[in-house]
Amino acid sequence: MATNSTIQSNFNTTAPYRRNPILLVHGLMDTSYKMRKISSYLQDLGWQVADIDLDANTGDTRLEILAAQVADLIDRTFAPQQRIDLLGFSMGGLVTRYYLQRLGGLDRVDRFITISTPHRGTIAANFSGRTGCMQMRPNSDFITDLSKDVDRLNQINFTSFWTPFDLIILPPSSSQLGIGTERQFPVIAHPLMVADRRVLTAIHSALIQPIASPI
Repeated sequence: MATNSTIQSNFNTTAPYRRNPILLVHGLMDTSYKMRKISSYLQDLGWQVADIDLDANTGDTRLEILAAQVADLIDRTFAPQQRIDLLGFSMGGLVTRYYLQRLGGLDRVDRFITISTPHRGTIAANFSGRTGCMQMRPNSDFITDLSKDVDRLNQINFTSFWTPFDLIILPPSSSQLGIGTERQFPVIAHPLMVADRRVLTAIHSALIQPIASPI
């Protein structure tokens, strides 16, 4: 998990893109360990990477509460003027969307990447009575609320990755929002999306895209 120390990136303002530190947010029943492949890959390329262990990760906690944990970690870890990038996997993509759309995250995030996130819900959540899981059902109040102003994500560089072979996000097309940049990968299973080399390469490509906000 990221420490409480403040991170201030020393990016080159003359570069064709701004290299921000990035926060990785895991999914249901996972921890920051799940994101280790992405973290190691980006660190090897020179990125500052932070992560979080959501409490709790079992689906018993409302997603709004998990999003507040993300907001708190960002406030404690990064300098107030520091722009950051954000990546969420599966449930982590919904948690980070709530942070962006409801907790002021759009004011400090430049690039937002989701991987196999049930943006429009997943039928698989119908088989769980846990509070957070029920929020991931199609047409839940949580999903409906975020859908009302989803176009706010157009204020930042938004990229979503998904696989048509996903057996957790059902239907797999629920990972599509119809805005930003969407990329499909023939990865054979939901958990492998955060380890597939093609996805890692695509994450790098998304992170070096120029941003509209001034430096």
